[in-house]
Amino acid sequence: MAGTKISIQVQSSGSVIGDHAIMLSEKLVKQLKIHSNITLRFGTLKTPVTVIPVQNLDCLRMNETLAHKLGLHHNSQLGFMYKTATRTLSIGPLIGVLLTRAHPAQSDRLFGSVTTFCRELVEASQSFGAFVYFFTASNIDPGSGQLEGWTYSGRWRKSHFPVPDVIYNRLTSRKAENRPSVQHFMREVKAQHGTLIFNEKYLNKSEVFDALRHNTALTKYLPESHSFKNFLMLKSMSAKYSVVYLKPVAGSLGKGIIRVIRSGGGSYMCHLTSMTGTTKQSFSSLAALFSTISGKLKQRHYQIQQGLQLIEIDGRPVDFRALVQRGGTGEWAVTSIVARIAGNNHFVSNLARGGTLSKVREALEKSNLGSGMRKTVSSQLRKAAVELAGGIADSIKGHFGELGLDLAVDTNGRVWLLEANSKPSKNDGTPLIEGSVRPSVKAPIHYARFLTGF
Repeated sequence: MAGTKISIQVQSSGSVIGDHAIMLSEKLVKQLKIHSNITLRFGTLKTPVTVIPVQNLDCLRMNETLAHKLGLHHNSQLGFMYKTATRTLSIGPLIGVLLTRAHPAQSDRLFGSVTTFCRELVEASQSFGAFVYFFTASNIDPGSGQLEGWTYSGRWRKSHFPVPDVIYNRLTSRKAENRPSVQHFMREVKAQHGTLIFNEKYLNKSEVFDALRHNTALTKYLPESHSFKNFLMLKSMSAKYSVVYLKPVAGSLGKGIIRVIRSGGGSYMCHLTSMTGTTKQSFSSLAALFSTISGKLKQRHYQIQQGLQLIEIDGRPVDFRALVQRGGTGEWAVTSIVARIAGNNHFVSNLARGGTLSKVREALEKSNLGSGMRKTVSSQLRKAAVELAGGIADSIKGHFGELGLDLAVDTNGRVWLLEANSKPSKNDGTPLIEGSVRPSVKAPIHYARFLTGF
């Protein structure tokens, strides 16, 4: 009976229910042919229980000792499945969300800027018969079979939970994700418990473009791009294109991007991003420009990319952030697309660099894109987003359930991929409405249910 929910009722330990017993509807017991002695499974925890059939009971009732062992609280709404062959009643799915850090002293902002997102995940999980808890890298205890984490039921509550059916990796720090303890934990839970982990790793720019370059159906979206190696590569790309970009392979938020513009008479202009704007400097030769930026290029790995003539609004470049997610069918679909307009004195559109959000239609109407191309471009953006997400999932090792894709449109109406992010921001431009859960938050819950069969 996948897709069926049941309410969990927790009674005090002094009740008639023992520590290894549960009460179920007599009608349900007969309907599913549930044996009297079965295994109750929640996440990766399995415990033997005796089933007590009760007339006119519309819930699953247990005592607080068993509930504490499972990490459950009163009135949890969970999906359930019974397998006669193994005499196993599974409730769930149990979803663990791996976060970078927690702030226990700040109960109203326990997880910093993503606290609202976490509350929404809890609300979505209750609506769709799942149970979600949150844990950090510091909560990992290898080999224990349990994790210390938090869930929400009127207030944030810290407890111990079984290793989950599914882990949604929301680590927003490459350093945290690459810790040996975190990597060991991920390997261990997959190997020993069969736990599924999605968005299990960061992507870097070179990895994405190198992988997609081999997919002939997707090359039309790819500006020429290479792992930067030396001055000769810069010279070759600058001869081919009037504008080229140098982007940190593991960068984010527009940090460290360099734009090189070939001017007339053999001179060059170099633009560097900063928090306050763009630093500009002219050079009489490309060699002189390279001499100035070579120290920066040695500090980290860079990607060199063809510059594009993007559409603009009042001289400010416009690009598009598409959030593409897998939901209840397991297929990729576009959840949202927003336009991002670069701030004054910036050539990147990131919000951290003064960029602003706009609806796609409004941005296209205000842009310098020809009016005849505006309607088709909107649908082309969605088509490109779904195709690129599928290509990344098929071409790159790892399990991805959502991707943030930065797309661009040039003045000829052609759609291009700028970069892909496996840890997209939870601020997708959708307004927050009290008591309402955004589609972008519902999708991971639906996908977890799809993965686990609930």
